[in-house]
Amino acid sequence: MPARTLSLLDLAVFGLYIVGLIIYGVIDRHRSLKARDHFLGGQSATWPKIGLSLYASTISATTLVGLTGTAYAHGISVFNYEWMAAVVLTIFCAFVLPTYIKSQVFTVPEFLEMRYGKFVRTYVSALACLLGIFLDAAGGLFAGAILFQIMVPDWPLWQVCALLSLLAGGFLIAGGLRTVMSFESVQGLVMVFTVAALAWFTFSAVGGSPLAGWNAMMAQVPAEKLSLVRPLDDPTVPWSGLLTGIPLIGFYFWCTSQMMVQRVLAARSLDDGRLGSLLGAALKLTSLFLVCLPGAAMLLLSPNLEQSDQVFSHIVFDVLPDGLRGLIIAACLISIVSGLAGIYNSTSTLITMDFVRRFKPNLTEQDLVRTGQIVTAVIMALSIAWAPQIMLFKDTLWQYLQSLLCYFVPPIAAVFIAGLFLKRVNNPGAGAGLIAGTTASLVMFVDSIAFHLIPIHYLDAAMVIFLVAFAAILIGSRLGPAPDPVKVGPLMFSKAVWQAETEHLKTVKWYKNYRYLSIALLSVTAAIVIWFH
Repeated sequence: MPARTLSLLDLAVFGLYIVGLIIYGVIDRHRSLKARDHFLGGQSATWPKIGLSLYASTISATTLVGLTGTAYAHGISVFNYEWMAAVVLTIFCAFVLPTYIKSQVFTVPEFLEMRYGKFVRTYVSALACLLGIFLDAAGGLFAGAILFQIMVPDWPLWQVCALLSLLAGGFLIAGGLRTVMSFESVQGLVMVFTVAALAWFTFSAVGGSPLAGWNAMMAQVPAEKLSLVRPLDDPTVPWSGLLTGIPLIGFYFWCTSQMMVQRVLAARSLDDGRLGSLLGAALKLTSLFLVCLPGAAMLLLSPNLEQSDQVFSHIVFDVLPDGLRGLIIAACLISIVSGLAGIYNSTSTLITMDFVRRFKPNLTEQDLVRTGQIVTAVIMALSIAWAPQIMLFKDTLWQYLQSLLCYFVPPIAAVFIAGLFLKRVNNPGAGAGLIAGTTASLVMFVDSIAFHLIPIHYLDAAMVIFLVAFAAILIGSRLGPAPDPVKVGPLMFSKAVWQAETEHLKTVKWYKNYRYLSIALLSVTAAIVIWFH
């Protein structure tokens, strides 16, 4: 495939956007760093910044490459992962976030230690670190390399990955999460515009105008590729997955993943965290119209692509006009860099705060920041090495990402849910759940890639693993004494807290009441799912 080039207008727009963001970041970063500033952004984020940061971090190049490629290859049922965010984040706002904010923690595993003990914290932190490196970081590098390799087709994939990783590492080491979130709040606005333009020009290329292109897509793309609710034997997203794996990995991603929770923990208040989370969920609903459906529409423009993950690259270079192409390339580059920086930061936070600080408790604030920077460099090297291997597992990047989540995160979800709602659950039970669940994860994962003896979709396998872990938690908890109610009570959701909050919300205007906003969000979500069922 010949190399694609950018026009002079593209290069000018590209350069102006990059320089403008750098100036913005320098102006925003005006105070010295402490550990809490480096890892939690100083806990000063307002709800618009949080919502846009959440959206920007999930509408990255990984999402654009993954969603368009999977929609092209298998249909828009991939959007089920996106709309589930609205359901999960309403639960997060009501039950999970208040406890996080009250506990004043750096990391999710730190919170779990307060609920269970050191073993659970160490176990979950180690697993989260592995997922951060081999799933999040490697997946982000692979997506970025697929996008930019079209410009340098003679470069090996690993070299493109290395360049992107170095840019991300430098971006992070310069300023920590505060810099990441400052860029991402602007990126969120820019990405809304760019993906809207992407959809507009894609549909226009299909039919001559956006409306004509939409009508052509609805008429000519096979009906099964325009349906969200697929048969039980669907190889990509069977309808059973809507009740099993998708909610589970959604709960993990939005409620327990350090990469996402860390952005909300940077909120200046509980209300900012809640409103920002709901804003992020609302923006996620636009993915169907701005990302997934344009990917399906590319079946009419480029029906014979050898690799479906190249769909987004073809939209950018074959469909978008000069100038806009430069903007979206710049936005994607910053998205990749800031997204990777966020992943590197969250993973290095786990390692620094949950491992290094434990063994060296006398480190100063500056020592912790310096250690985090060194850890970041190691994580960069590992993710560069693994990213080119992704193509060996699944036919699309999105399936690789979701299948790994389905196999390895249900035990964490089980431990977290049990700890949040069941007072009798204790440290031995949580340990038993993690060990039993991870054993089931390894057995089913190895079988899925080597033996194929268990005929079960990875989405349904997630629920099996979750139930194994949850049962082990309940059984294991009976082997030890019940935890002290005084100690674990503040770390759990209670009916009394809900009732007290209900009385408080009676004094809040309806448009600031997160419960009313949650109901509105769920109603819009249900309408979209029914429309494309």
